[in-house]
Amino acid sequence: MTPAPRLSIIIPTLDEAEVIDDVLQSLQDYTARGVELIVVDGGSSDDTVARATRLASRLIQSAPGRARQMNAGARISRGNLLLFLHADTRLPHCADRLVANALSGSHCWGRFDISLEGRHPLLPLIGFAMNWRSRLTGIATGDQALFMTRQAFDRAGGFPDQPLMEDIEMSRRLQGHSAPACLEQRASSSGRRWDEAGAWATIWLMWRLRFRYWRGESADSLAREYRHVR
Repeated sequence: MTPAPRLSIIIPTLDEAEVIDDVLQSLQDYTARGVELIVVDGGSSDDTVARATRLASRLIQSAPGRARQMNAGARISRGNLLLFLHADTRLPHCADRLVANALSGSHCWGRFDISLEGRHPLLPLIGFAMNWRSRLTGIATGDQALFMTRQAFDRAGGFPDQPLMEDIEMSRRLQGHSAPACLEQRASSSGRRWDEAGAWATIWLMWRLRFRYWRGESADSLAREYRHVR
């Protein structure tokens, strides 16, 4: 019998044909070491599925919604460690070993620091602020490649079935079990939303939505505004 992989990397996708080849190619060294690579597509209308099928360990279809897709991937995964990766994010070198080491002690979940790639000169400062905000609050964003033990995922009840802020809510749930392991090694994520919409406009939008979520406004209401602005 083939032994279960220690780490499963789960990537939710929706119309990511432009980037999916690159991210999956960057993970081939991991699959050679026994890491399971699962792509969960939410109904792409482009070439995402055909491209991902060639390089992923498994590809499944799911109802759209990042939280739903990540939960679907976790349900079929075989690893006892789970890492959730956005399609436009690249992991640091030897991330599988870094995650295993981080979760071998008192931490049951964590995230990487982040660096943002793009044209805007403010992106390094934005990445710096995201990393320090995460350290101070214990809240991680999906861009930072959240990882956790399967036990912690199950005890948290998985990602909440909501269309926005699922990473914030998941962080809150996981904080009840341990503080996050905040790894200094950096995941590299696309700064395309800041490049396309403008850095200050995007910062203002995200902070406004986060504040309203903290005040108790529903994720469904915030998601409607987010989609309208996008």
